[in-house]
Amino acid sequence: MSREHLSKFIFVYAIFIALFHFYINIWGGISNLRFNAAHFSLLASLGFLTFRVSKHSSKDIIPIYDIFLALLASSIVMYMVFFEDSFYAVANSNMRPSDLFYAGVTIFVAIEILRRTTGFIIPVMIIIAIGYLLFFGKYLTGVFAFGGMGIERFLYRMYYTGEGPFGPIATISATYVFMFILFSAFLMKSGAGDFIVELASVATSRFKGGTGHVALFSSALMGTISGSAVANVVSTGSITIPMMKKAKFQPMFAASIETSASTGGQIMPPIMGAGAFIMAQMTQIAYSTIIVLSILPAILYFISISFYIHIHAKKYNIEAEKVDKKAWPIVREGFHFLIPITVLVFLLIYGFTPTYAAGISMVAIVGASYLTKTKRMNFRLILEALASGAQNMVVTGTLLVSIGIIVGVINISGIGITLSQLIIEWSHSNLFIALMLVSVAAIVLGMGLPTTAAYVVLVVLSAPALVGLMLDPATAALVSAGISVPQATMYLLSAHLMVFWLAQVSNLTPPVCLAAFAGAAIAGTPPMKTGFRALSLGKAFYIMPLLFAFSPLITGTWPEKFEVFAFAIPGFLGIAAVSEGFWDMKMTLFERALFAIATILFFSQDEIFHIENYFGLIQVTNIVGVVVFAIAMFLHKYRYKKSLEALHV
Repeated sequence: MSREHLSKFIFVYAIFIALFHFYINIWGGISNLRFNAAHFSLLASLGFLTFRVSKHSSKDIIPIYDIFLALLASSIVMYMVFFEDSFYAVANSNMRPSDLFYAGVTIFVAIEILRRTTGFIIPVMIIIAIGYLLFFGKYLTGVFAFGGMGIERFLYRMYYTGEGPFGPIATISATYVFMFILFSAFLMKSGAGDFIVELASVATSRFKGGTGHVALFSSALMGTISGSAVANVVSTGSITIPMMKKAKFQPMFAASIETSASTGGQIMPPIMGAGAFIMAQMTQIAYSTIIVLSILPAILYFISISFYIHIHAKKYNIEAEKVDKKAWPIVREGFHFLIPITVLVFLLIYGFTPTYAAGISMVAIVGASYLTKTKRMNFRLILEALASGAQNMVVTGTLLVSIGIIVGVINISGIGITLSQLIIEWSHSNLFIALMLVSVAAIVLGMGLPTTAAYVVLVVLSAPALVGLMLDPATAALVSAGISVPQATMYLLSAHLMVFWLAQVSNLTPPVCLAAFAGAAIAGTPPMKTGFRALSLGKAFYIMPLLFAFSPLITGTWPEKFEVFAFAIPGFLGIAAVSEGFWDMKMTLFERALFAIATILFFSQDEIFHIENYFGLIQVTNIVGVVVFAIAMFLHKYRYKKSLEALHV
C-alpha cells in the first residue's frame, strides 16, 4: 500500500471510529462491556497502523505483521459480539480454548500497543502485576503475600468482567474522555487556537514581560479545552516560545514557562485532562462540582507562574511590548468560540451528562462558525476534526484501558488496602508525613508513567489512607465500616485532588518529561535542564496539595475558600521572590529570610500553631504574615531606592 493510499485509509478509518463513538455516546444501544471492548479494539487497530514496531521502521509502508496485528486487535470485539454464547458457557466455569485465546490476545495487544506508544515502563508494570497475581505472589511472605490465582480464572475476570481492562476506567475513556478530546479537535480545527493566542497578546500587552504572560494566558485558555500538556506546548508553544526569545527572554526560561503553563492546562476547568473524568467516576462526585471547586486552585497555579515571569522580566529589563491590535476586533471576529464553551458549561451545570454536553457542544461549534465569514467549518474541516479526534485518542485511550489490568490486579489481590495501611503505619498517622510519602511515590511514578496513569495507580493505593487521616477518628470509623457520611465527601475529593495535582509533575520531572521535551525542542534548549527549570517554576504542584490537606480550600465554606485564596497569592509571590533571590534588585539573605517567614505564615492555619482565633474569619497567622511581608518589602524597596540615588550622585 502506497503512502498516499495509507494516509487516505487511516483518515477514513479514524473518521469511522469517531462517528462510532459519537453515535453510541449520544444514542446508546450497546452494553458497557462491549462498548469498552470496541473502544479498545478500534483504537488499538488504528494504533498498529500508525505506530511502527520501532522508531527505525519506515513510516511510508505498513508491514504485513502490523496489518495482522491491526486485524487481531479488531477481532477482540468481534469475538465478543459474534460468540455471545461464550458468556453463558463462561458463567458455568467452562471456558473454551477460543475464550482463553482471545482473553490472552487482549492482554498481548494491550502490552504491545503500549510499548509502541508510551515505551517499556507501563508494559513491564503490567507484566509484573500479572506475574504477582499468577506466580510469585504466593512465594512472598508478610503483608505482600498472595495465595495465587489460576490462569483460567484470571483470564475470565480480565476479559468477561468489569474488573479488568474493560471496566470503569475504560468506560470513562470511551465516553467522557473520547468526547472531550473530539470536542477539542473541533475547536482547534475551527481556529480557536489562533483566537486564544491573539486575545492573550492583547490582554497581556501592558504587563512587564508581556510575551511571557501571553504564553501563560494562552496556555491557561487552551487548557480549558485540550486537557493535554504536550498538545498545549505544541499548539501554543510554537508561537509563544519564539515570541519570548525575540523579546529577550532566556531560551530555557521561555521553554520552561510554556512547559509549566501547559502542564497547568491539566488542572484548568472545565476539562482538566482525563483524570477529572476518572475522579468523578471513582468518587461518585458530580463532575460539575469537581470543576467548580478546582477553579480557585487553578487560578492560584497560574498566578504563581506569573510572578516568576515578572521577576525574570525585571531581572533582564524586559519591558512591556506594544501590540497594534485592539481587543474588540479580535473578540468580534472570534466571539463565536465562546458559544460552544458557554453551551458546554450550561449543559453541565444544568445536569446533562458530560458526553451529551460535549456532543451538543460539537454541533454548536459547527453552527457558531457560520456566524463569521472567514472561519466557517466546511465539510472537509468537519471530517478532519473527526479524524484528528480519533487519532489523538489512540495513546490516551489504549493507555487508560490497559491500566485497567493493573487496577484489576490491585483490587483482586487487595494490595491497595495493604499499601494504604502501610502509609498510615509509616507516617505514624501523621497527615503531613503521609503526604510526603505520596509525593515521593508520585515523583517515582511520574518518571515512567504519563499523568493519567500515575494518577490512577497512585490514587487507588493512597486515597483511602489520606481520607482516613483527614477525618476525625469517629467519622473515619464510620467510613471504614462502609457507612455513607455526607461531610466525608469533600475530604474524599480533597484526597483525590492531592494525588491528581501531584501526578501532574510527570510532565515536568526528568528523565521522562514529555511536555518539557516538546518545549525544549521548540526553544532549542537541553531537554533535561529545561525539565528541571520547568519543575522549579511549577512548585505549586507540591504546595497546593498541602493547602488541600491543611486548609479549607476544598472542604470549607466559600468565605473560608476565598480567605485561603486571598492569602495564598502573596504567599506564592514570596516563594517566587525567595527562590529567585530577586525583586527590584538582588535580595540580601536577611530579606529572603523575612519573605520566607511571611510565606510560611500566609500558607499556615492557626490550628497548625495551636493559636486561638480572636479575629473571626481571618487567621492570626495570616495577619502576622501580612506584617512581616510588609516589613520585608519596605526594607527591600528602601535599599533599592538608596541604590538608585547612589547611581545618580
